[in-house]
Amino acid sequence: MLRELYTRRVFPWLLDRLLGNEEIGRLRRETLQPACGKTLEIGFGTGLNLPCFPPTVSELTIIDSELMMESRVAARIAAAPIPVNRLRIDAQGRLPFPDHSFDCVATTFTLCSIGNLPAALTEIRRVLKPDGPFIFLEHGRSDQPELAAWQDRLNPLQQIVGVGCNLNRRIDQLITASGFTIAQLDRFPLPHAPRLIGEMYRGTAFPQ
Repeated sequence: MLRELYTRRVFPWLLDRLLGNEEIGRLRRETLQPACGKTLEIGFGTGLNLPCFPPTVSELTIIDSELMMESRVAARIAAAPIPVNRLRIDAQGRLPFPDHSFDCVATTFTLCSIGNLPAALTEIRRVLKPDGPFIFLEHGRSDQPELAAWQDRLNPLQQIVGVGCNLNRRIDQLITASGFTIAQLDRFPLPHAPRLIGEMYRGTAFPQ
C-alpha cells in the first residue's frame, strides 16, 4: 500500500518538481530543436516537454507505461499548441505503429527506467523514418571510473527510490548497439545536481 502510494502519488510529484526547473527547461528546449513533422515522445511523464517542442512539430504522439498527475497533465496537453495523441503503452513491447511512421522520436530522462532498453530502442528504430532523428537527453554512467563504481554500488537503491531508474547505463553505447549512428553527442554534468545522478548524455542519432 505504501509503495503504491509512493509510486503513484509521491514520486510523480517529486519528478515534476525536480525536473521542472528553469535550467532543465532550457536543456529540454535546446535538445528538442531538431524535432519536426510527426514526432513520437517515449516516456511522456508529467508533460514537461510539451512547451519545449518547436513549431516544426506538426503532430505529437506521446506514450508512457503509467499515467501520472492526470489533472495537471490534462491541462498541459490542453494548452499545447500542437495536436497531441496520448497512449498508455510499455515502450519495451512492440509499438502499435507501422514501420517508418514518424519523422522524429524524442526521449528525455526516460532511457534510464525502461526495463528492456535494447528492445525499446529496436522499436524506436523500426518506427522512425530512415532519415529521421532520434533525439535524446538522458542521464547515465560516468566516464570517471571511481564515480561509475559508486553508481554501480548505489544502483539497487536507486531503482527503489527512483521507481526503476538506473544510474549506470552507458546511454551512447546502448543506442549504437541498437542500430543507430550517433551524429552528435554532448557529455556534461547537470547543473546543481549530484554527479551520481547528473552525468548527462545529449545528442542526435539516426538509424543505420
